[in-house]
Amino acid sequence: MDRFAQLEELQQLADPAKAAEAARYHKASRTYLGIPVPVIDACARAWRADLDIAGRVDLARRLWDSDIHEARVAAAKLLTQARIRPDDEAWSLIASWVPQFDGWAIADQVMSAGGRRLLAEPRRLDEVEEWLDHPSHWVRRAALIGTLPWTHIRNPKPEDMARRERILSWLERLTEDHDGSIQQAIGWWLRELSKHDPQRVRDWLAAHGERLKPFARREAARRLPDQPE
Repeated sequence: MDRFAQLEELQQLADPAKAAEAARYHKASRTYLGIPVPVIDACARAWRADLDIAGRVDLARRLWDSDIHEARVAAAKLLTQARIRPDDEAWSLIASWVPQFDGWAIADQVMSAGGRRLLAEPRRLDEVEEWLDHPSHWVRRAALIGTLPWTHIRNPKPEDMARRERILSWLERLTEDHDGSIQQAIGWWLRELSKHDPQRVRDWLAAHGERLKPFARREAARRLPDQPE
């Protein structure tokens, strides 16, 4: 394994008992150090402050390649910023990780970073749409988790609305995907959108909700006001 200062810093923070618990919980076959996410976040923030963009991308790549759970989380956090310019290398690295996803914890950290890069350059949605046909449910799920930022826009412009509708069509397409993680992600996406556009969620559920699993329908409607607006 390539050893470097930041990786050694993480290894010095390891808690063997918590590492064993994490391995049992996450189940993916890799090394675990048992470091809480807030501690990983603090490390990543400190490293990020001392590096230019190229340096962050290079460190993120090396941390990811270690195949240590906490190092992969740290790699994602290094690239979780609203403003990265230029960001083509950061996006390319994030996209290269997506086919390697094998669990929600790392995938969600990576797609938190990826969502910011998508919002910064929406033309990347063309690439993400191709993930919907990937054989791995983790990759298909990543397309929805990475586009969550479009549910959070309070005053969307017409182009934002068009992209939101495009992604809603992806949800419709995935209603026939009965994998539980996909159904959960659909429910999550709609639940988040309901905070800002409840009527659109009602309309979507009226048209397509019967094709979802019951738990996904419940999740989608969980934050809807009791009465139509």
